[in-house]
This record gives sequence, structure tokens and C-alpha cells, in this order.
Amino acid sequence: MYRRFFHLSRYPFELSPDPYFFYATPGHKEVLLNLVYGIQRKKGFIAVTGEVGTGKTLLIQCLRELLRRIGVPSANVNNPQVSSIEFIEGVLEQLELPFRGISKTEALNRLYKFLLDQYRRGGTCVLIVDEAQLLSWKMLEEVRLLGNLETTRQKLLQIVLAGQPELDRRMDSPSCRQLKQRVSLRCQLSALNEEETAKYVVRRLELAGANSTAKHVFSPEALAAIYRYSRGIPRVVNTISENALMVGYSCHAPCIGLDLIEEVSNGLHLLPPVECRVAV
Repeated sequence: MYRRFFHLSRYPFELSPDPYFFYATPGHKEVLLNLVYGIQRKKGFIAVTGEVGTGKTLLIQCLRELLRRIGVPSANVNNPQVSSIEFIEGVLEQLELPFRGISKTEALNRLYKFLLDQYRRGGTCVLIVDEAQLLSWKMLEEVRLLGNLETTRQKLLQIVLAGQPELDRRMDSPSCRQLKQRVSLRCQLSALNEEETAKYVVRRLELAGANSTAKHVFSPEALAAIYRYSRGIPRVVNTISENALMVGYSCHAPCIGLDLIEEVSNGLHLLPPVECRVAV
């Protein structure tokens, strides 16, 4: 709707986790490098936590794309609230292994044989569990047991647990000490700072085709306001920016200013930090 007005070839602020729009801040780059390192070194369990909207799912999609390019098979479970047999069947399906009409024991044996075959070829396999904070205690134990699939030399299955901060608290609880001891790397995604937020917005505009005009779509004051209202959470940054472009288009405003960001943010029931409200 607004693409032609702002000279864009794509919509820059969609909420879907599209790796094309991945912006590697130092924090995101560090987490991605840690994931790759842990997988290559066959560390077994790796945990990634971050607040809602900080980009965990997008990071996972980028990781899977990278794994695909280097020939490492992976399975991504993004609905962990399933039974144990449904969980295993989902893993087998994504690894393109037959799973229908077999028992849980047969399914596990099929997975084990596949992992051994990968090991003999010098490779490995990655299981990614998104929204892992939603795993029941029983399913956490099931995932832990999958981590026991190993040879005398290395873990056969590399498991990435990605979730909200509640996952950290669960792993630190006494009931989860066996899993915690097996987690070799724990990474945390943080919100963007003000400079990163501005660069994030501009970069997504550039990737959407704005090129030389990207830096002028939002005024510096507007970019600063986006940071204040979003608190540097990428998903909220996208929502504010998307709505601002739509309103800017309807008002025929070639540059999004501070007033428009405040209007959009108020319409979304977003509030700036307390210190900003007090200052006003």
C-alpha cells in the first residue's frame, strides 16, 4: 500500500521471522557465533533466552538456513506442548524419516540409527526447541534423555533450547539440575540500544529497497522516539515503524517525524519510559 510512495520494493517491517531482514547487532552476532561454535564442537545442549520480541525465532531461522547451507540436518519444534510420541514424530518428520504407525521405542531407534549414520559420515544433527519455557517437566526430561544419545567420543544430537527468561529460571531450579549440568553454553539476547535501534530501522528500509533514501524516511527525532516507545524490542520497533509508514502514506508525509511516532505509539497504547514521561 505504501511501498511505492516510499520507493520500497518490499514491506520492511513484517513481523514474520524472515532471515532476509536479519540485522546482526553485536549481541545477535555473538549469540549466533556461540550457537555455531557449540554445534560444530558437538557440545550437546545450548540454551538461548531473551525477552518476548527480541528476535529468538528469527535467529533460529538464520541458524537453520546456515545449517542447511553446510549440510547439517536440523529439526525445529516450535510447539513443545505436545505428547512425547508427538514430539518424536515431529522430529522424525522434519528429518524426513518415516514415522507413521510405529511405537515410541521404534521411533527412538530410527532416530538413533539416523544419528549414528550422520556420525559415521563425520557429521551431526541439530534439534531446536523454540518456546522451550513451555515444555512440561515431563517433556524437559524427555528432551534431556535425547541428549543421552551419544558415542564414547561425542554427543550425536546437538540440542538448542530457545525460550523466554522463564526457561533460565526453570533450568536453575533444583528439579532441573540434571539438565542444567548438561547445558554447555547459555546465551542471552538483549534489547537493542538507541544507536542499534536507529541502525536496525534504516537497515531494514535499505533491504526493502530504499537505498539512498533510507536514512531520510524517519527523522532523527522519530528514530529516537521509536527507541523510547519500543524500549529496543525489535518486534515492537517493527510494529511502530509499520504503522508510522501507513499513517505517513495516508498523510502524504515523505518523512516520518516525531509527532507521527507519538501518535502511532499512543494509538498502540505504548508508553515511553517513566523518566521520559516525568521530564515532559
